[in-house]
Amino acid sequence: MSFATLLRRDVPASLVVFLVAVPLSLGIALASGAPIVAGLIAAVVGGIVAGLFGGSAMQVSGPAAGLTVVVAETIARFGWAATCAMVVAAGALQIVLGLSRIARAALAISPAIVHGMLGGIGLTIVLGQLHVVLGGSAQSSALDNLLALPGQLVGSHDTAAFIGVLTIGILLLWPRLPHAVRKVPGPLAAIAFTTVLALVAGMQLDRIELPGNLLEISFAPRLPEGGWFDIGVAVLTIALIASVESLLSAIAVDKLHTGPRANLNRELVGQGMANMTSGALGGLPVTGVIVRSSTNVAAGARTRASAVLHGIWVLLFSVLLAGLLESIPLAALGGLLVHVGAKLLDVGNIRQVHRHGDLPIYLVTLLGVVFVDMLSGVLLGIAASLVLMLLRTRSKIHAEVDGDRWRVVVDGALTFLAIPKLSKVLAAIPERAEVTVELVVDYLDHAAFENLSSWQLAHERTGGTVVVDEIGHPYYQRGKSGAPTVSRLAATPVVPRWLASWSDWQAKSGPHLPDQRSAPPSTAQLALGTSEFQRRTAPLVQGTLSGLADGQNPHTLFITCADSRIVPNLITTSGPGDLFAVRNIGNLVPADSGVTGDTGPPLDTSVGASIEYAVGVLRVPEVVVCGHSGCGAMKLMLDPTAELPAVREWLRHAEPSLRRYQKNSPVSLNGELPAAEGDRLALHNILQQLRHLRRYPVVAEAEARGELHLTGMYFDVGAAQVYLFDPESGTFEPAGERAACSRD
Repeated sequence: MSFATLLRRDVPASLVVFLVAVPLSLGIALASGAPIVAGLIAAVVGGIVAGLFGGSAMQVSGPAAGLTVVVAETIARFGWAATCAMVVAAGALQIVLGLSRIARAALAISPAIVHGMLGGIGLTIVLGQLHVVLGGSAQSSALDNLLALPGQLVGSHDTAAFIGVLTIGILLLWPRLPHAVRKVPGPLAAIAFTTVLALVAGMQLDRIELPGNLLEISFAPRLPEGGWFDIGVAVLTIALIASVESLLSAIAVDKLHTGPRANLNRELVGQGMANMTSGALGGLPVTGVIVRSSTNVAAGARTRASAVLHGIWVLLFSVLLAGLLESIPLAALGGLLVHVGAKLLDVGNIRQVHRHGDLPIYLVTLLGVVFVDMLSGVLLGIAASLVLMLLRTRSKIHAEVDGDRWRVVVDGALTFLAIPKLSKVLAAIPERAEVTVELVVDYLDHAAFENLSSWQLAHERTGGTVVVDEIGHPYYQRGKSGAPTVSRLAATPVVPRWLASWSDWQAKSGPHLPDQRSAPPSTAQLALGTSEFQRRTAPLVQGTLSGLADGQNPHTLFITCADSRIVPNLITTSGPGDLFAVRNIGNLVPADSGVTGDTGPPLDTSVGASIEYAVGVLRVPEVVVCGHSGCGAMKLMLDPTAELPAVREWLRHAEPSLRRYQKNSPVSLNGELPAAEGDRLALHNILQQLRHLRRYPVVAEAEARGELHLTGMYFDVGAAQVYLFDPESGTFEPAGERAACSRD
C-alpha cells in the first residue's frame, strides 16, 4: 500500500464509513438493550481488530442488526456482564472454527434461511422500535409488540413521535435527492437534522446517556451462574450467527470490487479475535456488516487501512466529542432502527427466494425468529429445507395399461416418501394381471424395496406375473439377492439406454414384453426400441423436431461407412437437423472414370445425387468423410478371394484407394501407424475419397468460393477416439488438439 493511495483513497473512505457507523452503532445498542457505549466499543474493535486480522480487505465490521434479538434475549436472561463473557467465548469458538478451515461449510446453509433470519430480525426490530418512535416503550416480545401496536398507533403522540417519524421520512427521501447532497450519508443527515431541530426547538425528549469519561468504563465480563446448557446454546448461537453473517457479507463484498478475494477462514479468525476483544472491553458482538462494507467500497477504499481508520475515528469521536452524542434523541435512533429493520426485509431477496421455490423455507424461518427465538427459527428453517428437499426428490410413478397388461414406471429416487403413491398405483392393478415394473431410479431405500417386494410376492400368489425391469444400477435385483446397495456412491455407473449398445439392454428387456414373445428376436428388439422412444425420448425432442418439420438446415454432409458400430450423431455430439448423412460400405465417394488418370466405374448416381443436393441445395458449409478401424470393406480390398459379387462390384470404387496405399508412404495416427493393415488402408481411403469429392463440380465451385470446407475423419472404435486429418503435418491427430483441415 502506497502512502499516496492511503491519503487519496482510504482516508476519505474511512471518514464516510465512520459517519455511517456512529448512528448505526448507537441504534443497535439501543435495540439490544445493552449500554449505549457498548455499540461504540464494538464499532472501534470491529474496525481495528477485524480490519487488521480479518481475511477480507474491504469488509468493515462492527455491531450488526442481525444479532440484536439474540443479544437482547441473552441480556434479559443472564445480565450484561455475563453476556460480555459469552461474547468472549463465542469469539474463541469462531477462532477454532477458522483454524479448522471449515469456513466454507457455512455456505451450505440455504440462502432462504439466511434471508429469512435477517427478515425475522428486521421485523422484530420494526415491531419493537415503532413503539419508541411513537413515544411509547417496546414490549418484551415481538408478539406483545404486535398486539399492542394498534393501540399505540391510535393513541396520543408527542414530540418524540414527531422526531421519530421525521427521521424515517428523511431516510426514505434521501436516495431521491441530488447526487451532490447524497454524498452525506443518509443516517448521519437524518440524525444530525433531527438532533439540531430538537435542540433549537427546545424539545423535552429522552436522549442518549453516556458515562462521564469513556476511558474509565469498566465492563469486566463475569461468568454466568448455572444453566450451563443454556449458556452453551447462547454462545453457540452468537458464534454461528456472527460467523454466517460475516462470511456472507464478505462474499457479497467480493462482488463489489476487483481487488483480492476474501480468505474466509482468516476472516473467521479475525472476527473471533474482534469478538473476544469486544466482549472483554464491554462491547457488543461484532460481525462483518454489509451496509458499512458496501459504503466503504463505494467511497473508493482500496485497502484494509480504511476499515482500521474508521475504527480510530469512532474512538476519537467518542472520547473527545461525547457531549454531541448525548444530544441525540432516542426517538431519532428509534426511527433509524425502524428504517434499518425494514431494509432487512429486502423485497428483492424475497422475490429471488420465491423464484427458486424456497419461499416456504423463508417464511418458516422468519416466523420462527419473530415469534419463538433466533435459534429456533434457524433450526425450523433447516428442517423446512430438508423436508422440501425430500419432497422434491420423490419419484414420478404412473401406470400404463393395455388390456390385461400393465406397465408401472417409477422414475427418480424411490424412498419411503414415495410409498403412499407407489402403494396407490400398485393397488389399482387387478389380480392375475401381467405387470412390468420399470425402475428408472437413482436410489432405492429399504422401505421402498420392502413395499415393492411384498407387493410382487402377493401379486404372484394370486396368479399374476411381475417382471421388474431396471434401467440403471440394479438396486432391486441386488436387494432380492441379499446384497442391497445402501449408498448412491456404491452404485455402479450405468450407460443410459439411448447410448448403450442395444444388445446390452434389449436382450434383458425385450423378452419380457408379452406382445413381443412370439415375434422374431430382431423385430422384438426394434419394437422395444421404438416403444422406448415414444415413452421417453419423443416428449423431450418433440419441440426440436417440430421446428424442423417444414425444412432442414444441416451444417455438415457426413459421408461414412454403413458399419453398425458407427453412430454419426454420437461421435459428433449432434442431433436432429445437424447432419445430412450418406452411408455406404467403405464410406466411398465414386469418381467418374478417366479423371486425372484414375480409371474406375461410372459415377454412382445415388451418392452423387446426395452430394449435389447437400452442397448445391442445402449449401452445407462442411463435408466430412469418416472412416474407421476394423472396416470390413478395407479387409475385403486386401483379400481378393472372398466371393461376394455385389460387394465386389461396389468396391471397385475403392480401387484408387488401394493403389494410393500401395504407392505412397503410410499415414499415421498422432505419429503412430495402426497395427492392422486394413486400418492403414482405411486412412489412405479417407484421403482418396476427399480427392474424389473435389471432382464433383458443385463441390469444387463451392470450395473455390470459400463456402465449403472438406474434413477427413477417422474413428478408432476400440479406443472410442476421433481423429481429424491435419494437412500441415500430414497425419490424423486426436480431435480437439488441433483444428481440423482437409487438403491432402
